Amino acid sequence: MKTKLTLIAAALALGLATTAQAQTTAPRTDRNADKPRVDHKMKKADEDRIKADHKAAMAKCHDMKANEKDVCEADAKGQEKVAKAELEQKYEPSARHERNVEEAKAEHEYKVSKEKCDAEKGKQENACEKEAKAKYDRAKADIKSKHASDSKRAATGSTSTSSGK
Repeated sequence: MKTKLTLIAAALALGLATTAQAQTTAPRTDRNADKPRVDHKMKKADEDRIKADHKAAMAKCHDMKANEKDVCEADAKGQEKVAKAELEQKYEPSARHERNVEEAKAEHEYKVSKEKCDAEKGKQENACEKEAKAKYDRAKADIKSKHASDSKRAATGSTSTSSGK
């Protein structure tokens, strides 16, 4: 009889302990409560649209020849990369994703310009490529300085962009 009573008491204590433990761990706070919830179905639909647009753009390039085809393919690949970066910025807005969008746009423009330069010959081709590279380097420097000043403001807590005049 005493064994049965001890066994029942142990089972009851175990049952109550599990219930108490479940109640203390169940209502966990979400670490990302301040972030907006991502609608995964919409994001997936947007990703599928980007893939379809890329395939359609590449299909247009299929019948082209030589440099015209290279320019078309570079443009299609660049547009896909920009669209993916914009998608990340849309669903997970951040300074890093904003910078990725700007960098993708600059790289897209550079690669298309460089492919267009291949149609030129000799000195004209070299000059065209140098101009495209210089424009790309300026764009990268602008992006770097913009985001460096953004991170400085964020680090210091400053909200003004003026120099105090």
